[in-house]
Amino acid sequence: MSLVLALLFLLDVLVGSVSIPFKEVLSSLAGESTTFSDILLQFRLPKAITCVLAGGALATGGLLMQTLFRNPLAGPDVLGLSSGASLMVAILVFIGQANTGLSLVLFNNPWSIALGASLGSGVIFILIMAIAQYIRDNTSLLIIGLMVSAVTSSLVSVLQFIGNAEDLQTFMIWTLGNVGSTSWNELIVLGVVVCCGIAIAYFSSKSLNIWLLGENYAQGLGMKVARSRFWTVVSTGLLTGAVTAFCGPIAFVGLAVPHLVRLVVPTTNHKILIPAVICGGASLLLLCDLLAQIPGSTQVLPLNAVTSLIGAPVVIWMIIKSKRIRV
Repeated sequence: MSLVLALLFLLDVLVGSVSIPFKEVLSSLAGESTTFSDILLQFRLPKAITCVLAGGALATGGLLMQTLFRNPLAGPDVLGLSSGASLMVAILVFIGQANTGLSLVLFNNPWSIALGASLGSGVIFILIMAIAQYIRDNTSLLIIGLMVSAVTSSLVSVLQFIGNAEDLQTFMIWTLGNVGSTSWNELIVLGVVVCCGIAIAYFSSKSLNIWLLGENYAQGLGMKVARSRFWTVVSTGLLTGAVTAFCGPIAFVGLAVPHLVRLVVPTTNHKILIPAVICGGASLLLLCDLLAQIPGSTQVLPLNAVTSLIGAPVVIWMIIKSKRIRV
């Protein structure tokens, strides 16, 4: 899986509307100034690294949610974090475009959308954590997360209904997902947050293994259920919120990759599963980004459309072949 990831990373850097020889890539990475240096260092390399971070983060978040709720249909967005980010971005877009002065402040600042999405995810995250203090079973927390997501999605629909065509286009482009607009400064922030989230998840591997046996069994083994659930939700919140802030709501990866990895790596040990889903998620997003590029053309397909169109049939085929699916 690591070799596949390395190969896809290299292909994602090489392939695009402009063909770049491998020798030029090595020269640019060595610090030499070449014709293709700006394309490689300012666009393709950050884009490929973003794919690795976003794919690994979403796949890990999906694994955590499927383990916590023992639900194969759970994904990293079940707590409503992506919907909260979408709501805040919609508010920025529709209100900002209506106010010319505010629009200049918001959209001339490359961090505005990322900060707005982070704020939206953060508010929903705090709300979910506050509710989790009073809810003792995971199923109720899952239902509350889905209801919060439904409410925020409804508010987004209202804003879309009252917005004009230009506002709708701006917002829809953001919702399609994009890994090609992150700068190096944004990439550093994304990398730090994602690494923190993954570290929390990995150090929680033992408790995640126990969650698979059920909440009652976990309590019987002496595990502090509330504390374990808290750190699992914190990890998922960091991973999902960071990716949504910088890349938009990327669909399918968090839901499908854990199942694909379990079919390839037949284990329930999260110390093995977490690194495996990181490789799997990063590889899948790199592959989808490659397919979205349309080599030799300046056209780029929407990332979310590619992730679903390519990934969903693969998951269906693998599930039918294995005749089972598990958490």
